[in-house]
Amino acid sequence: MNKKRRLRKKAKALEPIIRIGKSGLTENLIKEIRRQLKKRKLIKIKLLRSAEERENRKKFAEEIAEKTGSELVHHVGFVVVLHKKQ
Repeated sequence: MNKKRRLRKKAKALEPIIRIGKSGLTENLIKEIRRQLKKRKLIKIKLLRSAEERENRKKFAEEIAEKTGSELVHHVGFVVVLHKKQ
């Protein structure tokens, strides 16, 4: 089983620990995501409907991964799963 598949399977049991709303991706939110990634390695983020209005959710998920220096493992609906890069 490849790495992303294993990570997706592991992420199913996780609850979203960060929620992104209408204020979007602020500097403090980026710092918090980085902190959580350092602590847990694999996190789940929930995009609230107000965040979705900003732009395409897939592009937004990729932007979050890029700005936090993480790997986008999975994106479905309003949920994003990130993994800390080695």
